[in-house]
Amino acid sequence: MSKSRSQQETHFNQARASLRQALSWYGNVRRHGNQPPNVELQAAVRNELQTLQSAFEKLDQKVIRIAAFGLVSRGKSAVLNTLMEQKVLQTGPLHGVTQWPRAVRWSPPGGKVQVELIDTPGLDEVQGQARARMAREVAQQADLILFVTADDFTRTEYQALCELRQSQKPLLLVFNKIDLYPDKDRKAIYRQLQKLGTGSNGKSPKEVLSQNEIVMVAAEPTPLQVRVEQPDGQFTREWETPPPQVDELKEKILHILNREGQSLLALNALFQARDAEENIAKTTLRLRKNEAEDLIWKFAKYKALAVGLNPIAVVDVAGGAVADLILIRSLGRLYGLPMTSYEAGKLWKRILASSGGLLLGELGSSAILGFGKSGAAVASAWESPTAIASYAGAAVTQAGIAGYGAYAVGRVAQQYLEKGCSWGSLGPSTVIQEILNQMEPNAILYRLRQELKQQLN
Repeated sequence: MSKSRSQQETHFNQARASLRQALSWYGNVRRHGNQPPNVELQAAVRNELQTLQSAFEKLDQKVIRIAAFGLVSRGKSAVLNTLMEQKVLQTGPLHGVTQWPRAVRWSPPGGKVQVELIDTPGLDEVQGQARARMAREVAQQADLILFVTADDFTRTEYQALCELRQSQKPLLLVFNKIDLYPDKDRKAIYRQLQKLGTGSNGKSPKEVLSQNEIVMVAAEPTPLQVRVEQPDGQFTREWETPPPQVDELKEKILHILNREGQSLLALNALFQARDAEENIAKTTLRLRKNEAEDLIWKFAKYKALAVGLNPIAVVDVAGGAVADLILIRSLGRLYGLPMTSYEAGKLWKRILASSGGLLLGELGSSAILGFGKSGAAVASAWESPTAIASYAGAAVTQAGIAGYGAYAVGRVAQQYLEKGCSWGSLGPSTVIQEILNQMEPNAILYRLRQELKQQLN
């Protein structure tokens, strides 16, 4: 367990460093370079900056949020009350007792983190669109989701479960009222999920839930009539309420918190930061679209002119690559996004690898045409009309290819820059990838690793 704690501390510190870097950059005047801060841009990204600040503060507080979802009358509030061993949340026989999300603090025994339990209204109540939006917002803030069900699992519940799974958060299916359904077990519930999942939305049951993520509880067992012998030897019948059965759920949650709690905190904060930084970048790109277009065309024209006029082949190849790197860094400065020479070089290599041969073709043509142009330049020194024509033809062709290559680099760089600094050395996407790669097979995050990695692409 000491290795797990050490790993969690590493993940937690990596997340803090990533968010601290983001806050330092986006909240710093140097982001605007030599130009005054853009008031319109600052106003447009205010919410994203607040998201970054909130995520950082949540890490400081070390509060893990566990949200309970489910349809009405499934016992969400009762489950949370039983976990806390006190009736804090209102319960009752009427539908829709919980009208709005409510958060309460829970201090689990032996835990090194604080837990915030979030109770939510039933997902099938009135005002469905508003409730669905509420569910998405709460799920995004949660680090762990409890989906509470009872009786037969309905198609409405299955659809709600699939929607919550899209939040890419660890999820436990809590089957409540097991005292009323003694024949239910994990295998039976899993088979029911398989049946509901067949042909519904293309997802196999294993992608939605595994058997290890199903927990059986009885938060408020139904009173039983028992036969009681009186001192005089007479027998009477009295109602007796059995004790709650939530030990399995409590142990499961505590195991997750002790083994992965800080890693869950780190990942959730990083995903929030990544989304915020991408939104900042997209907003910035939108507001500075015209300036970026002018910059890309300017580089394309200058690169074409320089390559066309230069007679030395080696300089064509090296100079073209340097021009592309300068263009990438210039776009980064224009957008006010962090971009070092090292990161610009890494981005250029990624563009080179994903360009479908365009830039490789440009490099090849620069070498071939460049050497041909160099030879023609040497020959033209002896005033050969044929050599001059050959030099001019090679120069024009090479200039056109170089200019189009620069334009392509600028366009692809814009797409990558939409991710802000999330792919930098301490960027959220980079740190998320490192954390996921270290997850052990028996961790709850391990099963979601492939799904989470898909978000980074």
